[in-house]
Amino acid sequence: MTTRDHIIQTADQLIRAKGYNAFSFVDIANVVGIRKPSIHHYFPRKTDLGVAVIEYHIQQLQKIQKAFAVKCAVEKLDRFFLIYDDIKKHNKVCLVGSLTTDYNTLDVEVQDKLRYFSEVMLNWVTDFLEEGRCKKEFHFSEAPRTKALLIITNMIAIVQLSRVTEDKDFNLMKETIKKELLTN
Repeated sequence: MTTRDHIIQTADQLIRAKGYNAFSFVDIANVVGIRKPSIHHYFPRKTDLGVAVIEYHIQQLQKIQKAFAVKCAVEKLDRFFLIYDDIKKHNKVCLVGSLTTDYNTLDVEVQDKLRYFSEVMLNWVTDFLEEGRCKKEFHFSEAPRTKALLIITNMIAIVQLSRVTEDKDFNLMKETIKKELLTN
């Protein structure tokens, strides 16, 4: 892993653990084992680092989309759930969920990149829901975008809520979403 990648990964962890406004370049320097000015070499401003973290997640999502482009809608839904399984497994929160908490205090560049990332995710889920409905794999009455919003917001919320309720609630939410989509 390059130093730049290590900085991005560390910032991602800190954003999800503490929030965007609660970490500094000093925190990153301590984890990565470099001096603070070295971080500024890669990311002159915290905004540049915030944008880079979001861009990393956009790239990861685009890799998933490409790898699952020819898969059926149910497989795409299962892959979408795996994103949240991984978040839950590592006791993290969703990047979107974490950053939207700080949204009003983020620089415009970070807000814009977060909005774009959210659109990419929303469009992907909307598309595979619509595809699944057209192919009679999924059954739902809402507009596909509305259903996608319901699913995404439920997954963002249950990752966090299941920390204080029971872990089985996380799986229950996924199973319920899938069952509702597959039931005539």
